[in-house]
Amino acid sequence: MPDILSLLQCLLPQIKATTMRQLNQIILAMLALSGRVTMRGIARWTGERGSYRTMGRFFATVIPWATLFWLFFRQHLWRENDVYLLAGDEVVVSKSGKQTYGVDRFFSSLASKPINGLSFFVLSLVSVEERQSFPIGIEQVSQCSYFSQN
Repeated sequence: MPDILSLLQCLLPQIKATTMRQLNQIILAMLALSGRVTMRGIARWTGERGSYRTMGRFFATVIPWATLFWLFFRQHLWRENDVYLLAGDEVVVSKSGKQTYGVDRFFSSLASKPINGLSFFVLSLVSVEERQSFPIGIEQVSQCSYFSQN
């Protein structure tokens, strides 16, 4: 497995070195996890360097994700002669329970009916040559925002 920290060096102008180290630990832990991904599970897999409090501090940190996605894309994925299209799509992920923020009923085209779950809107750059999508922005959609706009 390549050293993830070296791939993420292009992001250092936008985030602190401490946040970068935490992100590196979290990525490695998530690659090792199986089953449910929780803060406690991530903390267990980070070993001595990560604790539950460290995970909490990381997830409470404001991170400019769209900027980081763009920087990573430009550094590692951009091909100068390729044509890219900007595409947006809403994705619904099924989820049970009532404790998770944003759980509501959303229409799922796969199920052809409204289901309990979470909804996300994703903006991606799509490579025409490679026929591959690179997400550059992800936002959770809440059901209430639909009704407040109408």
